[in-house]
Amino acid sequence: MSYVDGFVVAVPESSKEEYRAMAAKAAPLFKEFGATRIVECWADDVPEGTLTDFYMAVKAEEGETVVFSWIEYPSREVRDAANQKMMSDPRMKEMGENMPFDGKRMIYGGFSILLEE
Repeated sequence: MSYVDGFVVAVPESSKEEYRAMAAKAAPLFKEFGATRIVECWADDVPEGTLTDFYMAVKAEEGETVVFSWIEYPSREVRDAANQKMMSDPRMKEMGENMPFDGKRMIYGGFSILLEE
Protein backbone atom coordinates (compact mmCIF):
# COMPACT_ATOMS: atom_id res chain seq x y z
CA MET A 1 0.00 0.00 0.00
CA SER A 2 1.20 3.54 -0.78
CA TYR A 3 2.67 5.84 1.83
CA VAL A 4 2.67 9.65 1.87
CA ASP A 5 4.94 12.23 3.49
CA GLY A 6 3.09 15.51 3.95
CA PHE A 7 4.55 18.98 4.49
CA VAL A 8 3.27 22.47 5.25
CA VAL A 9 5.71 25.39 5.35
CA ALA A 10 5.62 29.20 5.35
CA VAL A 11 7.50 30.74 2.41
CA PRO A 12 8.09 34.43 1.72
CA GLU A 13 5.80 35.47 -1.14
CA SER A 14 8.81 37.11 -2.80
CA SER A 15 10.59 33.72 -2.87
CA LYS A 16 8.01 31.85 -4.94
CA GLU A 17 10.32 31.27 -7.91
CA GLU A 18 13.24 30.41 -5.66
CA TYR A 19 11.08 27.84 -3.87
CA ARG A 20 9.80 26.40 -7.18
CA ALA A 21 13.38 26.08 -8.45
CA MET A 22 14.51 24.35 -5.24
CA ALA A 23 11.55 21.93 -5.44
CA ALA A 24 12.30 21.20 -9.11
CA LYS A 25 15.91 20.45 -8.22
CA ALA A 26 14.94 18.18 -5.31
CA ALA A 27 12.17 16.23 -7.08
CA PRO A 28 14.49 14.03 -9.19
CA LEU A 29 16.46 13.13 -6.06
CA PHE A 30 13.29 12.04 -4.25
CA LYS A 31 12.40 9.91 -7.27
CA GLU A 32 15.91 8.46 -7.36
CA PHE A 33 15.43 7.47 -3.70
CA GLY A 34 12.07 5.76 -4.38
CA ALA A 35 9.31 8.39 -4.51
CA THR A 36 6.66 7.83 -7.16
CA ARG A 37 5.12 11.32 -7.10
CA ILE A 38 6.01 14.75 -5.71
CA VAL A 39 3.44 17.55 -5.49
CA GLU A 40 4.16 21.15 -4.43
CA CYS A 41 1.19 23.52 -3.98
CA TRP A 42 1.36 27.31 -3.51
CA ALA A 43 -1.52 28.78 -1.45
CA ASP A 44 -4.27 30.18 -3.65
CA ASP A 45 -7.52 30.01 -1.66
CA VAL A 46 -6.47 29.46 1.95
CA PRO A 47 -8.76 31.20 4.44
CA GLU A 48 -7.55 32.58 7.73
CA GLY A 49 -9.30 30.92 10.68
CA THR A 50 -10.19 32.07 14.16
CA LEU A 51 -8.89 29.06 16.13
CA THR A 52 -6.49 27.46 13.68
CA ASP A 53 -5.51 27.50 10.02
CA PHE A 54 -2.56 26.71 7.79
CA TYR A 55 -0.96 30.12 8.47
CA MET A 56 -1.13 29.72 12.24
CA ALA A 57 0.12 26.13 12.02
CA VAL A 58 3.44 27.29 10.53
CA LYS A 59 3.49 30.66 12.31
CA ALA A 60 3.46 32.48 8.97
CA GLU A 61 4.68 36.05 9.24
CA GLU A 62 3.70 39.15 7.29
CA GLY A 63 4.62 38.67 3.64
CA GLU A 64 4.66 34.87 3.84
CA THR A 65 2.27 32.36 2.33
CA VAL A 66 1.76 28.64 2.77
CA VAL A 67 3.09 25.78 0.67
CA PHE A 68 1.36 22.40 1.01
CA SER A 69 3.31 19.45 -0.38
CA TRP A 70 3.32 15.70 -0.42
CA ILE A 71 5.56 12.92 -1.63
CA GLU A 72 4.15 9.50 -2.48
CA TYR A 73 6.06 6.26 -1.99
CA PRO A 74 5.14 2.64 -2.74
CA SER A 75 5.35 1.79 0.99
CA ARG A 76 6.55 3.07 4.34
CA GLU A 77 9.60 0.84 4.01
CA VAL A 78 10.60 2.54 0.76
CA ARG A 79 9.99 5.95 2.38
CA ASP A 80 12.09 5.05 5.43
CA ALA A 81 14.93 3.86 3.19
CA ALA A 82 14.63 7.06 1.12
CA ASN A 83 14.90 9.19 4.26
CA GLN A 84 18.08 7.35 5.24
CA LYS A 85 19.57 7.97 1.79
CA MET A 86 18.58 11.65 1.88
CA MET A 87 20.29 12.20 5.22
CA SER A 88 23.62 10.99 3.85
CA ASP A 89 23.42 12.43 0.32
CA PRO A 90 25.68 15.50 -0.19
CA ARG A 91 23.25 16.93 -2.78
CA MET A 92 20.47 17.04 -0.20
CA LYS A 93 22.82 18.54 2.38
CA GLU A 94 23.75 21.31 -0.04
CA MET A 95 20.08 22.08 -0.74
CA GLY A 96 19.34 22.05 2.99
CA GLU A 97 21.85 24.83 3.53
CA ASN A 98 20.06 27.16 1.11
CA MET A 99 16.34 26.72 1.79
CA PRO A 100 14.17 29.71 0.86
CA PHE A 101 12.14 29.28 4.07
CA ASP A 102 12.54 28.72 7.81
CA GLY A 103 12.69 24.93 8.20
CA LYS A 104 12.04 25.20 11.94
CA ARG A 105 8.43 26.14 11.18
CA MET A 106 7.84 23.27 8.76
CA ILE A 107 5.20 20.73 9.73
CA TYR A 108 5.71 17.26 8.31
CA GLY A 109 4.80 13.66 8.88
CA GLY A 110 4.19 10.27 7.32
CA PHE A 111 0.71 9.02 6.54
CA SER A 112 -0.76 5.67 5.59
CA ILE A 113 -3.54 5.80 3.00
CA LEU A 114 -7.02 5.60 4.54
CA LEU A 115 -9.06 6.06 1.33
CA GLU A 116 -8.01 6.41 -2.27
CA GLU A 117 -10.45 6.68 -5.19
